[in-house]
Formats: sequence, C-alpha cells, structure tokens
Amino acid sequence: MQAHFVLLPGDGIGPEIVTEARKVLERVAQLRGHTFDFEEKLMGGIAIDEAGDPLPESTLAACREADAVLLGAVGGPKWDDPTAKTRPEAGLLAIRRQLGLFANLRPVKPNRHLIDASPLRPELVEGVDILFVRELTGGIYFGPSSISDDGRQAQSTMVYSVGEIERIVRIAAEAARGRQGRLTSVDKANVLEVSRLWRRVAARVMEQEYADVAYEVVLVDAMAMHLISRPRDFDVVVTGNMFGDILTDEASMLPGSLGLLPSASLGEPGPGLYEPIHGSAPDIAGQGIANPLATILAAAMALRHSLHLEPEAIAVEEAVETVLDSGTRTADIAAGGASASTSEMGDAVVTALG
Repeated sequence: MQAHFVLLPGDGIGPEIVTEARKVLERVAQLRGHTFDFEEKLMGGIAIDEAGDPLPESTLAACREADAVLLGAVGGPKWDDPTAKTRPEAGLLAIRRQLGLFANLRPVKPNRHLIDASPLRPELVEGVDILFVRELTGGIYFGPSSISDDGRQAQSTMVYSVGEIERIVRIAAEAARGRQGRLTSVDKANVLEVSRLWRRVAARVMEQEYADVAYEVVLVDAMAMHLISRPRDFDVVVTGNMFGDILTDEASMLPGSLGLLPSASLGEPGPGLYEPIHGSAPDIAGQGIANPLATILAAAMALRHSLHLEPEAIAVEEAVETVLDSGTRTADIAAGGASASTSEMGDAVVTALG
C-alpha cells in the first residue's frame, strides 16, 4: 500500500514524540511492504510565530490531500496572552471543523504492568477497557458566543441538531457491536433542553437500528463519579463535545499517565487526525524525556482507521506491550527508577516490531 502522512509536530514536546511515531511507521512500512511518505507542516504556536496563523492555509490544504494526519501537541505559556487575537488551540478547532472531524475516539485501557501508577486502587482499575466516543464539531465549543462591549457579560451557546446526534450515536453503536455490545450515553437532560433532544434522538436510533446493543443513559455528574467508583462497568461511552472533553480527561488518569493514551478524530470523507491526548508539556520540551508511546499508539490508530491495516495496527500495539513487559520506562512511568529517553523508547518499539 502507498499512503501519505501529514505530520503536524506543533509545539513543546510535539516534535520529539512525532519523530518517534514516524520511526515506527517507517519500520512498519519496511516490514510489511508498504510505501509511506511524510510531509511536515506548521500548526499551533509555531505556526502563529512563523505564519501568523495557528492553521495556515497551506497546512490545511496538505491535510485535505493526506491519507492520515498525525499531530503532536499545540500551545504553551508563550502564547497564553489573553489579549492575543488568536491562540494555538484555535488551530485545533479550525482543523476539526474544516476536515469535518466530528467523532473523537479515545480508548482507555490501563496496561497491566502499570496498574500501580494509577491513583485508584488496583482492584478498581484492573480490567478497565472503555472507548469514549465524543462528538467533536458541535455543542458549546462551536455554538454562537459573544461578550458585551463593556466586558461584564459573556455567553456561549450549546447547539446540537438531530443529524449531528444521529451520526455520532451510530459511530458509537457500531463500535459497541464490535466490542462487548454495551453503550452508555451521557447527557444532562434533567437541566438542559439540548440534552433532552440528545436523549430522544439517541433513544430512537438505538431502538430502531441497534436493538442488539445494550443501551443505558447516565447523567454527566453521575458519570463523573462512576468513572472513579466503578470504571469496569463501562464499554463504549458516547457524549457531547464539552462533556466528552471533561470526562475523557478524568478517565485519562485511570492508567496513571497521560503519556499512554492516544485518540483519533474521524469524519466522512477525508483523512483522520491522530494525536496523543496530553498537551505540549513545555516544561520538559527539549530534554528528551517525554513519553512517545501515546503518539506511537495514535499512529497505530491511523493504521487501523484511515489505512485499514488492522494487522499492522495490532503489531504496533503488541510491540508497545512487549516494550512495557520488558520493563522499559520513560521518566513519567518509571516511579523514580531507571528511565529511558524519548528516542530510546521509540527505538525499543521499533526493535520489538522487528
């Protein structure tokens, strides 16, 4: 297979971890007889500095032509000026909107060797395997917003249409069919009218199209508690943009490190966007100690969802498992013990592939 990847290293540790994911993809291509080519483009804070735009038109054009897009991370204190006309994170919202990336998939599955790294008791975390499906291009982040001329009042509006709800519920239900056959929808229908629409539409889709999938509804505040008290009870969780943003960040602590969790943002048609869920970590940028595994696992998701290379995706995931089995750790998961550098961890995954 021939495939074209656009790489968006971004800011902070982004360039370091994207470099390691590229090494792994190059090794996959070599071993499996594929031809992968790579093109790097600007996005985020570095794009503001060099092009005056967090998502330059040239970057967007390249992404439209790609088979898959791999993002490092964007942002940092350098660009945190609240009076700035644009911020690095604006590039994320723009690329999601422009590429129609409406479905964000975040798997949360703690590694058995790192159970002790979780802040929760091992008996609560062991066996957790949740796939969050977050609606990504609607809701309060994309609804009308404004601030008064005197700066004393502001508003942001949560908006969802029937079509937006239907398509994200279908993505989640299809995923549940391929897993344990259970889907949980999270809303705030006891307060929000938009959540009442979400609940009605989701119930109809599940009843008419996915009667074989076990379906339940949970209020978002209750779900926040359940993720801490009984996370093993959930299989696939679908929710709106803001609730999904918050809940997936909470769930990311179940494995004990943000450095292990990838995500995929998908739309139809067009390329998917793949990235680690952690931020740019400017405090450790350039030190060679960042954990590249989440980005490497994001590359595996690209192989699965955009290139439809399931065996290759599994091979990368198993290589990561092999490396962790061997005891190799970056500083964030080393618990004070000996640790590998960013490049050494990437090299270990490449070796395990071979």
